[in-house]
Amino acid sequence: MSAAAAAAVLAAAAGAAVVPFGPASAATRRGATTTAPAAPAPTGGDDLIGIISTVETREEDTLLDLARDSDIGYVEIRAANPGIDPWLPGAGRKVVLPTAHLIPDAPRTGIVINLAELRLYYFPPRGSGEPPRTFPIGIGGEGKETPVGRTSVAAKRAHPTWNPTPSERQEDPDLPEHVAPGPDNPMGGFALYLGWKAYAIHGTNKPYSIGRRDSSGCIRMLPEDIETLFKAVSIGTAVTVVDQPVKVGRSGGELYLEVHPSQEDVDSIEETGQPAAIVAPDAETAVMKAAGADADRVDWYAVGRIAQRRTGVPEQITKSLFQ
Repeated sequence: MSAAAAAAVLAAAAGAAVVPFGPASAATRRGATTTAPAAPAPTGGDDLIGIISTVETREEDTLLDLARDSDIGYVEIRAANPGIDPWLPGAGRKVVLPTAHLIPDAPRTGIVINLAELRLYYFPPRGSGEPPRTFPIGIGGEGKETPVGRTSVAAKRAHPTWNPTPSERQEDPDLPEHVAPGPDNPMGGFALYLGWKAYAIHGTNKPYSIGRRDSSGCIRMLPEDIETLFKAVSIGTAVTVVDQPVKVGRSGGELYLEVHPSQEDVDSIEETGQPAAIVAPDAETAVMKAAGADADRVDWYAVGRIAQRRTGVPEQITKSLFQ
């Protein structure tokens, strides 16, 4: 099944609970077509958020521009649209906007970051009535990987000063000791400093770096996204960082599978559009664990295909009870 076909499957999901998020208005202005209806935020038994949509390209479009307009990371949009030239897609191409996601297997509180999908999830305080939000991010590159584990927001700062670490200054001796707030500051306009020393969630002065492994370990966000998150969170907010290329969840009584490239494959997809690893992630174990009594309804051929393609688009893998 293609990513476009997966979008159609999502639209057909009975009772799927989804919520729109991110600057969807940008995609809407571009004539994007959503393939699932807006509905209430996911309840305790629903793991799917967001809306898959497609947009028809114009002659001047690039995938990078479409990603920026739709609050999607660069590797996300490339993985969801294999075979489409990222710089010259041409006019009239249908591009899938991968804006539906299964919630990672982590506590649904505070901030959850899934490195494999280059995405951050924010869960507002219980009782607020607000739905979870999700945003694309940039993370640490090879040799500078963002760590996994649990921490919290230790400090908040608008208009932060960037203080390069000794290792960064050793790598680039021309770096100054401090970079004042402004357009040359790679931390952007807002920063959430974590309990892990020298790590922060912050903005960027290079928006097109979002959706890549291009930082020194910190988590980068688009300027408008970090401003939204900065206003929403308080000091002490829990932060959980996981690395889950395979996610399984339920929506509308059906089981869904979402498989992303590994962190190592992210670099390959950025360069070539294809994952480097021939061996697909082990999705079967995760599906078997989640399926329980529904294991006999699982389309195991679909499970293997989704794992091999690694598009990052959630697809239904159970045969509907109503068929």
